[in-house]
Amino acid sequence: MTAKNLLIFGPPGAGKGTQAVKLAALVHVPHISTGDMFRYNIKNKTPLGLKAKSYSDKGELVPDEVTIEMVKDRLQQPDVANGFLLDGFPRSVPQAEALNSILDELAKPVNTVINILVSDEEIRNRLAKRASIEGRADDADPAVIQNRITTYKHQSEPCLSYYQPKGIVKNIDGVGSIDEVFARITAALNM
Repeated sequence: MTAKNLLIFGPPGAGKGTQAVKLAALVHVPHISTGDMFRYNIKNKTPLGLKAKSYSDKGELVPDEVTIEMVKDRLQQPDVANGFLLDGFPRSVPQAEALNSILDELAKPVNTVINILVSDEEIRNRLAKRASIEGRADDADPAVIQNRITTYKHQSEPCLSYYQPKGIVKNIDGVGSIDEVFARITAALNM
């Protein structure tokens, strides 16, 4: 089996996490979420976790070099031998460049970038709905939602232009049921 090294992109509320879990299970690779990595390292008090916690305890963003080091460490684990699905990283062009260097070192190039497309209005509706169902305060505040959308457009979306020239970006219509979107993803991957 050829290694499947996948990235998943999309604005907040696009359904990345939901689709990533389904896709990782289908292609038998680990779903690597940067949020999960942070929680694991902090909970287990690893050196990187302690470093990340020192920033988050002060309400500061964890610097790229700490996040990149965590990703590098995770991509060297035995369970990624046949591939990985990276969710939540890279979030900026410098992170994409760092990831490229790591993957070159490991001889594990990215095969496909899945980009879930959802309009701003749909994002607002989904996050408001999620807030009422899950009680997530950050999803209930329209100003916070707009800030998350703006941050995505200015920081994460430019990563797509980093991968575009490589011909590996698959744009997926993210509107519809979970199964409909998943069917579009698997069709784009010829599965």
